[in-house]
Amino acid sequence: MSNIDLSVKIGSLILKNPLMLASGTVGYGNEISNFTDLSKIGAIVTKSVSLKPRKGNPPQRIVETPSGMLNAIGLANVGLEEFIKTKIPFLKEVDSTLICNIAASSIEEYVECTKTLDGEETVKAFEINVSCPNVKEGGLIFGNDIISVGKITEKVRAVTNKPVIIKLSPNVSAISDFAKVVKDEGGDAVSAINTLIGTSFDIYKRTPKIKNITGGLSGPAIKPVALAKVLEISRKVDIPIIGIGGIMNWKDAVEFMIVGATAFQIGTVNFINPNAGIEIIDGLKSYCEQMNISKISELTASYQL
Repeated sequence: MSNIDLSVKIGSLILKNPLMLASGTVGYGNEISNFTDLSKIGAIVTKSVSLKPRKGNPPQRIVETPSGMLNAIGLANVGLEEFIKTKIPFLKEVDSTLICNIAASSIEEYVECTKTLDGEETVKAFEINVSCPNVKEGGLIFGNDIISVGKITEKVRAVTNKPVIIKLSPNVSAISDFAKVVKDEGGDAVSAINTLIGTSFDIYKRTPKIKNITGGLSGPAIKPVALAKVLEISRKVDIPIIGIGGIMNWKDAVEFMIVGATAFQIGTVNFINPNAGIEIIDGLKSYCEQMNISKISELTASYQL
């Protein structure tokens, strides 16, 4: 391959290429490492970590839908202490950039998790999952409330100098308003989008196929929605965007970069083809050669409207 510069910059974070593995789709990295070469991946975003271990929701918690899947895992994870003790040592050995996804049910919990992990040299940045219910406020989702998103950004920013990425919910009327508040409160980037809310019913039993009733819809079904949200943010707010939503191949990835993404994450495709990341990186190189692009970052927000 010729010398195409695949590196991208998100705040102070430099990734060797724009491909990131999305939170919750590759566990803590060790699960997928038998099927693909993690050292070739730009960044790995860990499964959400919360202060205390979480069992998550009861099964059934994953259901296939046309062109996608619904999941209601409920942020099941080993908890902060166990994560530091047993998961970080493996991730330390992987030659990729580690970004820690944090989930919480109160603002204090987001802050405490970030503060504790800030001391871990292996963790290079934080992706804050605001699609969690705020236990104190009666279960309202943080990510649907602009004031909460601003507060979380501000408080997390105060306890770390590492890049802070806020993962935005698409289940809002104007996602660019949320991106703006993240920027105003010192966030370095936004991930867009998190899953859409969906459900699926058994027509014979007339019951939901997912025990939780609703779940998060991901996969190719949500790609046009995700692209529109990334474009909306790109046109209105000057902040790096990590594009997420139904990327299955290099063409999808290119499309996300053109509409404004600096980097992108793959999620659902990892379940179908754990080596998809490497294939996408190879596809991007060929595309750049074909289009005479020497730096992949030139693609970001290169749209002609």
